Amino acid sequence: PWRWRLGPRRGIAGSAPAGKVRAAFLRFFQERHGHRRLPSAPVRPRGDPRLLFVNAGMNQFKPIFLGTVHPQSELARHRRVVNSQKCVRAGGKHNDLEDVGRDTYHHTFFEMLGNWSFGDYFKEEACSMAWELLTEVYEIPKDRLYVTYFGGDSSLGLSADDECRDIWLRLGLPASHVLPFPLKDNFWEMGDTGPCGPCTEIHYDHVGGGRNAAALVNQGSPDVVEIWNLVFMQYSREVEGNLLPLPLHHVDTGMGLERLVAILQNKRSNYDTDLFTPILDAIHKGCSVPRYQGLVGDADVGRVNMAYRVVADHVRTLCVCITDGVHPGFSGAELVLRRILRRAVRFSSEVLHAPPGLLASLVPTVVEVLGDAYPELTKNADQIMDIINENEAAFLSSLERGRRIIEQTVQQMEPSTKFPAEVAWSLYGNLGFPLDLIDLMLEEKGISLDSAALNELVLEDAKRKAGPRAEELEHADTHLDVHSLAQLQGRSVRATDDSPKYAYTLGPQGQYEFSPCQATVLMLYRDQSLQEEVGAGQHCGVILDRTNFYAEQGGQASDQGYMIRLGQQDILFPVKSVHLCGGYVIHEVTAVETLRAGDRVQLFVDEAQRLACMTNHTATHLLNFALRQVLGDNTEQRGSHVTSEQLRFDFNVKGPVTVEQLQQVEQVVQDVIKRNEDVHMAEIPLTVARRVQGLRTVDEEYPDPVRIVSLGVPVESVLACNSEAALQTSVELCCGTHLLQTGAVEDVAIISERQLAKGISRVIAVTGRQAKQAREVGQCLAMEVDSVSLRMKQRSTSIPEMQNLSREVGQLTKVVNSTAIPQWQRKELQTILKALQRAANTAIKKLEVQQAEKKAQSLLAKHSNRAVIIDTIPADSLSILMKVVNQLCDKSPGTSVLLLSPQASGEVLCACQVSKNYLPMFSAADWAVAVCTQMEGKAGGSPIVAKGSGNAKGMQGALTTALEFAQSKL
Repeated sequence: PWRWRLGPRRGIAGSAPAGKVRAAFLRFFQERHGHRRLPSAPVRPRGDPRLLFVNAGMNQFKPIFLGTVHPQSELARHRRVVNSQKCVRAGGKHNDLEDVGRDTYHHTFFEMLGNWSFGDYFKEEACSMAWELLTEVYEIPKDRLYVTYFGGDSSLGLSADDECRDIWLRLGLPASHVLPFPLKDNFWEMGDTGPCGPCTEIHYDHVGGGRNAAALVNQGSPDVVEIWNLVFMQYSREVEGNLLPLPLHHVDTGMGLERLVAILQNKRSNYDTDLFTPILDAIHKGCSVPRYQGLVGDADVGRVNMAYRVVADHVRTLCVCITDGVHPGFSGAELVLRRILRRAVRFSSEVLHAPPGLLASLVPTVVEVLGDAYPELTKNADQIMDIINENEAAFLSSLERGRRIIEQTVQQMEPSTKFPAEVAWSLYGNLGFPLDLIDLMLEEKGISLDSAALNELVLEDAKRKAGPRAEELEHADTHLDVHSLAQLQGRSVRATDDSPKYAYTLGPQGQYEFSPCQATVLMLYRDQSLQEEVGAGQHCGVILDRTNFYAEQGGQASDQGYMIRLGQQDILFPVKSVHLCGGYVIHEVTAVETLRAGDRVQLFVDEAQRLACMTNHTATHLLNFALRQVLGDNTEQRGSHVTSEQLRFDFNVKGPVTVEQLQQVEQVVQDVIKRNEDVHMAEIPLTVARRVQGLRTVDEEYPDPVRIVSLGVPVESVLACNSEAALQTSVELCCGTHLLQTGAVEDVAIISERQLAKGISRVIAVTGRQAKQAREVGQCLAMEVDSVSLRMKQRSTSIPEMQNLSREVGQLTKVVNSTAIPQWQRKELQTILKALQRAANTAIKKLEVQQAEKKAQSLLAKHSNRAVIIDTIPADSLSILMKVVNQLCDKSPGTSVLLLSPQASGEVLCACQVSKNYLPMFSAADWAVAVCTQMEGKAGGSPIVAKGSGNAKGMQGALTTALEFAQSKL
């Protein structure tokens, strides 16, 4: 008996553990069919900015399919590969998030079992292996299996995949179980362009009993489900939409482990398999609701079973994503994961009535289920639990507050009215409530959201972010006019104490802890006047006696967040921006209730945004230091801007910044990051600060006392008499907020560098995970450029092949120009691509000349010593046709030539040249126009040379017209 068999079982009645099912698949291809077993790639895509998550087993092999794999890389050596790939489908094109829980088969995380052939075996072997595994190893009854194949598409000129059909018939399937389907079902494409091909799918009938279930295949029936898709990549879809055969044929197969295990364990639901039952049992132990029963729809009273499925699925996704470096956050994949976590928390707390910490308590069970297949889960279990607990605690607080706000709003609403969009938008912006979650909570109460008004708020927000004009209008109530400033000073209103913005420390686990802040409303500002009271719904500026919000200054964007009135915890006043004017900090707020001077409030800064700004601001100082180190002491800062997304830095420079200098700058920054230097900050008299040797300043006014920021060297050492410490590190006057240690920056990548004006350059950089992603994408693009370079060196003698290479270089150039990658790498790749484009163009011209010369020689031999040559020849392009005409006239100066070239598309190309001996009575332009008009086309040119095109239907008449026209002029 084979070692990879699951063991004695009778048909489908046996029960194989999921771990053995997975292992049997891997061993079958590895040991019996010589495949190389590869580990799963992380779910964070490597170098593919178009994907939020790895959503299919083939993602990591795209360079092979696209032909961009580096010939010397390990990836290029793969011929047969097998693995079980971790996949996430949530967000982006493939998004199953909202379906999870509603039925018994959708998941955000799933495992894709796959085997691949890269230019090795093809249809015969792939189908045979699949049939052998399913029927002999897994012992699935043959009469329950149906296969589909591509039935052809006349519009694409593709015939039915009879080869695939015949293979299945030879393997013993009855004709009634081998079914043709059209393009949308059985032709797989990677994207709008690229590798593609017909596929064959294997479907399983859960009912069986000898019935014929062919009519239920691909009909969405829960009784007959697809289990395995075998894709045969044999074409490439070009930009023009046509299909060309691939030089190498590939096989890409994918089979969902969860669905396969359900079949082998004789279950109708994935959630009833041992991939989920231990997690569902653990959920039951941690909450106070009945056990999971597998109910759906109206039968699932209170949606308890849906909640079980949501929590079980989502905790698996959280474990896998966090392990692979995707943490809940505020953009991209991180934002999607944040929504997944919050969805799980909501169902856990509100439907299952579980205590806080349930999600994290499930992590050991998930590790027990998946840890053998993915050891990295076991290694990171503690980190996963900490991150889940931290995010759950934050959201539970927000959830409870949001629920109370919704309850209070609903109670105050008139009957048959819609939920106010302003409240929903405030929940979304300040508490991080996804709008779809708000909609869901309202749906439970039978209330609809005022979607039209909400859309208006979304548009307003977009306009506000769109440009300076929108920003000026939005911030009209945050810039105090001179009269209001005089009134404040006349009333002896003290300037705002904003020192609490620096009140943060490093916790024991290395996390930043921000101190709370309470304040008193001193005055309100609206319509360019100071006011004691502002009504609900009005936009205003709020002046406080103290604040922990950072006001936009020193190139750093302002904080965002919200404030609440003490004693009214559920009334949120969102703070959109913060500005400093005359010592007063003005908080831009839309009052959701009446706000009065004298009100006591508590302030909540958006800590994630603040921390991102701190990281980027510290990185800006590192960059300033590194630029001076590399480019010289004369390099001076000319401006900067720091946001949570990126940093921008302007500086004077004598000449263009080279690739080598950009690399050196990044290396200097990396060295300081690796040393994890302490960041020292202190307020000192401005006169003392000015005496510091090596101090970095910009041309602006500084307060006195002034804040000094020193990286790695205590401020006391910097201020010591005759100290040159500031010459060896970054020391700047700066009011911004910074990290306390440089290591938290993690990485800095300069993704743009350009000259704003002569002598002034601007760089844009990103930090942390964004920097890492930029480097990964850069490496991916470098591999693609290397692949094109290698193919260019092979010097193809085919004009179409060289033209395709030229187009590929052009497309790659656009991607390199527009994608966020390290700037030094962009410049390197741009130089290479420019040379490749020149080489391709030169090669095409050379091949065209060679081809034209051969055709001209042949025509001269055919039409020797004639005054006029009129003929048709094959030519790939108008350029080649024109070159043939030119060469004929060069070799026979007294001859006038007109050539037509019919194309496969039905178009006819026309090119002509008239001997100077017959000017001015014989014009090439008139000749071409007469001929192309006969073909219902157009033409143009000069008296000597002209070209045009027309329709093939009129070609014979055009030849007659060409001769008659020439004879009339000669």
